[in-house]
Amino acid sequence: MTTAVDDELWSAIGDPTRRRMLDLLLAEGGGTATSLGAQLPVTRQAVAKHLGVLDRAGLVHADQVGRERRYRVDEVQLGRAAAELAEVGAAWDARLRRIKRIAERIERASEQH
Repeated sequence: MTTAVDDELWSAIGDPTRRRMLDLLLAEGGGTATSLGAQLPVTRQAVAKHLGVLDRAGLVHADQVGRERRYRVDEVQLGRAAAELAEVGAAWDARLRRIKRIAERIERASEQH
């Protein structure tokens, strides 16, 4: 059963700009809204909003460094998301295999008639 936290997590990851931000933060070991904004085709205000979504989902955490907040990826939460995604993928693979078997049985039955 999906919880509200999971919905928030998947909503956060579902946005391509936020996924790019996670990639940048992972590659650089962290960053600020300003440093991310310099690498993305969105305003600094949009970057701040995206970081807020990622923070609420537990995917990033911020530390105050001088006048700016430095964000880093929570690798445990990101790992949890990756594990859940793998589980969802495996469940869909199993469903598709069952559908294929049913379709093959129907096709064989129609060929026999």
